[in-house]
Amino acid sequence: MMSKVLILPGDGIGPEIVAEAVRVLDAVNQKLDLGIETEQGLVGGIAIDAEGSPLPESTMEKARRADAILLGAVGGPKWESLPMVQRPEKGLLGLRSQLELFSNLRPAILYPQLADASSLKPEIVAGLDLMIIRELTGGIYFGQPRGVRQLEDGQRQGYNTYVYSESEIERIARSAFDTAMRRDKRLCSVDKANVLEVTELWREVVERVSADYPEVELSHMYVDNAAMQLVRNPRQFDVMVTGNMFGDILSDCAAMLTGSIGMLPSASLNAKGQGMYEPIHGSAPDIAGKGIANPLATILSVSMMLRYSLNQPEAAQLIDQAVGRVLDQGLRTADIMSEGAQQVSTQQMGDAVLQALD
Repeated sequence: MMSKVLILPGDGIGPEIVAEAVRVLDAVNQKLDLGIETEQGLVGGIAIDAEGSPLPESTMEKARRADAILLGAVGGPKWESLPMVQRPEKGLLGLRSQLELFSNLRPAILYPQLADASSLKPEIVAGLDLMIIRELTGGIYFGQPRGVRQLEDGQRQGYNTYVYSESEIERIARSAFDTAMRRDKRLCSVDKANVLEVTELWREVVERVSADYPEVELSHMYVDNAAMQLVRNPRQFDVMVTGNMFGDILSDCAAMLTGSIGMLPSASLNAKGQGMYEPIHGSAPDIAGKGIANPLATILSVSMMLRYSLNQPEAAQLIDQAVGRVLDQGLRTADIMSEGAQQVSTQQMGDAVLQALD
């Protein structure tokens, strides 16, 4: 069965890292005869320059037709003077909202070859493999009313609304339980139910959904304790699920446990399994064009895409194993460089993964 993948290189280092990831995708597509078709589109700053919009309708049409989207990164100083509604990041937010990509999967995996790169002691993070699932289209980032208002005493007051409906909580909970079923069948739901009514409801709904997943061991943790536990004993977690704001913070915290955000992929899924896959590190305009960016997070995003949207777990495993072999060989881009390793360029890292696939 034919699958369609939309390639959105974007801005900054996006085109460089996506080029290597597409080479890897093409290789496994040919090797395993997966029947994947790809097409390219514009999003972000490059789309503003070419078509006057961070998310042209032509790109949105391609995105709706695609089974999965591979995104590089968007943004850069060139476009920071534009009004907020016209900036490159609005292209990314538009894709998320129009495709209803509500479930953000952020793995934090510490490859044993990179244990020394973590800011924590190796004995604390060795073997780390956790998944944080963040609700992506609701919560305080999207809640209404919001704004800045003038008070009677002349002060200005900023305000935002933290709101979740039962249906929003239930669908992210099911996404988390489904993910836990593919892993070690342990799920920790993170909230602030002792203070916030909205997360009291969150906990109640997650408990209700858990009845449909009797094999999954469910626990609950307040977000402040969860942050502490992530740096105290991160290996206690398998899958964590939480709301938009808490997930934003905790997933970046977990990312640094692994030593480099250049190694971490992500997925954003809708109810149909259609997903957008991207590295978490951003456009890094300061190193764009230098050939030193780490493409491994984008290559691993291809692996996630094959596993979660295209139902090709064998192909995903081939890529994961190839990346492991490359790290075993001591090849490193600048961001993960360590004593005794061999520093390689973006393209050389892509070459090495392709060779390891064979």
